[in-house]
Amino acid sequence: MQQQAVVNCRKKWDIFCKVVDNFGDIGICWRLAKQLNTEHHIAIQLYIDDLSVAKKLIPTLDPALQSQIVEHITITAWTAQTAFKPQADVVIEAFACGLPNDYQANMQASTAWINLEYLSAEAWVDDYHAKSANYGKLTRHFFFPGFTQKTGGLIREAHCSPSTLSNTHADNHLSISLFCYPHAPISTLLTTLANGQQTIHCHVPASTVLPEIAQFLNLSEVRTGNTYIKNKLHLHVLPFLSQNDYDTLLANCDINFVRGEDSWIRAIWAGKPFIWQPYLQSEDTHLIKLDAFLAAFYGCMKQPTQTIVRAMQHAWQSGTAVRDSMQQHWQNYLILLPEIQAHTLQQSAALADRTDLTTKLVIFSEKITKNIAKNKV
Repeated sequence: MQQQAVVNCRKKWDIFCKVVDNFGDIGICWRLAKQLNTEHHIAIQLYIDDLSVAKKLIPTLDPALQSQIVEHITITAWTAQTAFKPQADVVIEAFACGLPNDYQANMQASTAWINLEYLSAEAWVDDYHAKSANYGKLTRHFFFPGFTQKTGGLIREAHCSPSTLSNTHADNHLSISLFCYPHAPISTLLTTLANGQQTIHCHVPASTVLPEIAQFLNLSEVRTGNTYIKNKLHLHVLPFLSQNDYDTLLANCDINFVRGEDSWIRAIWAGKPFIWQPYLQSEDTHLIKLDAFLAAFYGCMKQPTQTIVRAMQHAWQSGTAVRDSMQQHWQNYLILLPEIQAHTLQQSAALADRTDLTTKLVIFSEKITKNIAKNKV
């Protein structure tokens, strides 16, 4: 009986997730749900609008079930027919996905409603973090991840720390992971790698870019589990990886090409040099986001090195003007790779010394709850 009483007193959080950017949104939400449960002992109900995509990251998930428990997390399908019963102490609206109308209408004023925003290094994030807006009896609070102490920080489990630089290849080969959006200059990059002086082992987890890989190889398709060789390039096509397996791949490679948000953050914790592809936005807004991050992460490096890192990062974006010079940007990047390696590990370790996002989110929610209780008195 005593144990049951303890369980009933656990805080209850509801998390709402719409799968917009394929795996990024659910990737962050699933990591957050697990960390809240395992490290902060919070009972989690995770609402997901696309269980078929979620199953890629949560293999034991059954998309046919309306509700189920996976790794101690209650996962519920978010559909037009879902019957919502708002009873959570905290509601997380992930990435401004919007709450169901009937759920929001029945929320109690005592509930802490938090909109978890996308990660950005832009300066305005410091000012907007922890702001709020009133919606009738409810207050919606805005929580911004970020790279400064004034923001909500970065999601990172307690056991996660930047790996040590252990990849020294006696046979002079370089190990790379490639996870990107299809509009990246994939063929240009692979041609550069194939025609270089150094043997490259490129590991490509299965995703929407496999048709681009096949086109580069002049094949009708490529299959997971196969290795394809073209000049100096060895292309290893991997199956879709679990989050743990993907994190291991990042830690074991010398350079990681990553995209969106979840893989971007994991590349930081891997402590290895990485090339980031932001989610494509209209009017090149994603390039503003990229430049803000480059300034924050590489700003203390020597100016010539910063210039080379920035050039390579921009060459990997969708613009055509820089594609013709990919080979030169890549060569320059490799020349400075030891310096970039050391700097990346240093920056990753410094960020890991700060309070993680999930812990900050718990503290933030407790502050909201106390303020609500205080205003009732």
